[in-house]
Amino acid sequence: MASLITEVRGRRRRHVSVDARIKSVGLSDGPVRSVDAAVTAKTGEGVTVDASDQELQQYLFDLQGYLVIHNVLGAAEVAELNRLIDAQRLPSPRERIRFGSAAGLHGPDHGFLNWGEPFCRLLDHEAILPILRLRLGDCFRLDRLYGIRMLKGQTMGAMHADYGASARNSFTKPGERFHFAPNGIYEGFTVVAWSLADAGPASGGFWCIPGSHKSHFKLPRQIHEAPEKASCVAIPDVPAGSVVLFSEAVMHGTAPWRADHERRTLLYKYCVSQMAWSRARVLPPPDVPLTPRQQALLTEPADPHTFVPSLFSDGPGAER
Repeated sequence: MASLITEVRGRRRRHVSVDARIKSVGLSDGPVRSVDAAVTAKTGEGVTVDASDQELQQYLFDLQGYLVIHNVLGAAEVAELNRLIDAQRLPSPRERIRFGSAAGLHGPDHGFLNWGEPFCRLLDHEAILPILRLRLGDCFRLDRLYGIRMLKGQTMGAMHADYGASARNSFTKPGERFHFAPNGIYEGFTVVAWSLADAGPASGGFWCIPGSHKSHFKLPRQIHEAPEKASCVAIPDVPAGSVVLFSEAVMHGTAPWRADHERRTLLYKYCVSQMAWSRARVLPPPDVPLTPRQQALLTEPADPHTFVPSLFSDGPGAER
């Protein structure tokens, strides 16, 4: 097993483990525009390899199609978000698993963003912006959002992908080779899922097939119909306060919930600025003020840099 240590001078230290499934990566606590933390990876033979944070993040996300970042939110932050959810007096998850939805199939709405500033703070949290920038560039937008609550014994949908060989809109036949567009990242959507309750192999929650975003062949029926029996399916450890970032092109879904406590996850789905998944939009919350960058994340789709400026202070033509 390898060990990764990410240290930022003058700030707290995070220590995370990496196994064959690359459980998590520690992120810099420094400014988003300057990620200069020292990263050391020690192999089983004791060999130490240095790499920059961004290089490591980009490689691991590209390799697997997902990342899990531990200890992003503190216990008080998680408790505050859960308190605000409880205050909504939502119906039981057995009646409705999703909550606080906006855009997508739900239609135009502000969703849970209007429940309090802590939800809006997650829109552009410093821990997620470097990876979103690596995947989507300097100009991207929030396409849709919703929350998930589950009780023991509940299931939710089938494993799926929105891009690539296994996507419904690719019309790829079983055994037929799917050809990716050359010289570029194929998918334009990245999901950020914030865990407000412990999840993992013993509990359920997010599961996926690491690396499947690069597959040239459609997911075989026997895996699609019984992913719990497939050794290629991973359920990463995602404690409360952690965040999962994954490509919509990776085969993913929700494993049956087996824990005694309720599952709670907030999903924010981002895409490049010139794309939209549906006609509906996430609306600015009427009761919660937004920062300029948060407002920019809720703008209409448009050409990057021509109509949409960079979201980053060191980006080309940025004014923020």
